[in-house]
Amino acid sequence: MKKVCLLLADGFEAVEASVFTDVLGWNLYEGDGSTKVVTCGTLPELKCTWNFTVVPEMLIEDLNVDEFDALAIPGGFEEAHFYRGAFSDPFLETIREFDRQGKVIATICVAALAVAKSGVLKGRKATTYNIGGWRQRQLAEMGAVVVPDSRIVVDGNIITSYNPSTAFDVAFLLLEKLTSTENTDKVKALMGFK
Repeated sequence: MKKVCLLLADGFEAVEASVFTDVLGWNLYEGDGSTKVVTCGTLPELKCTWNFTVVPEMLIEDLNVDEFDALAIPGGFEEAHFYRGAFSDPFLETIREFDRQGKVIATICVAALAVAKSGVLKGRKATTYNIGGWRQRQLAEMGAVVVPDSRIVVDGNIITSYNPSTAFDVAFLLLEKLTSTENTDKVKALMGFK
């Protein structure tokens, strides 16, 4: 069983988190049955950007990276205090440890900023929220080599994307990296994407 840690901070976007639970959940029931998502939060109760409340299965202080095969991080809104948790030391250290172990780190939208803040994107290609360009400039200031016009950028074990419209594509790419192209195509077809 491939275990994916879905790392959540207050203010995350529910739609960006739900694609990971849905795509990998569909794989669990209808695909090859090899993936499981475990939600991990910075707090015992998290409020999404639009006030949807979530209770994670585990807290970040109880996380053992050795037990997981991949990390998935949805983005969020500054106004909803996303960066308070996403830029916290435990959140950043979790990213560093997944990277040290060479495990896949899949992010959507501004979650790439937390990966950059952790230091693991220095000199590596990435993207983040693209409308207006200021978040991409922020990513560059943190040391990433920004690929501004690419919807999704993969550099080694790290997947970044430029806005919420890329969410399903990132989740399917993560599934492909954990299983196979054939299995991912099957799940896409069952979900109506093919």
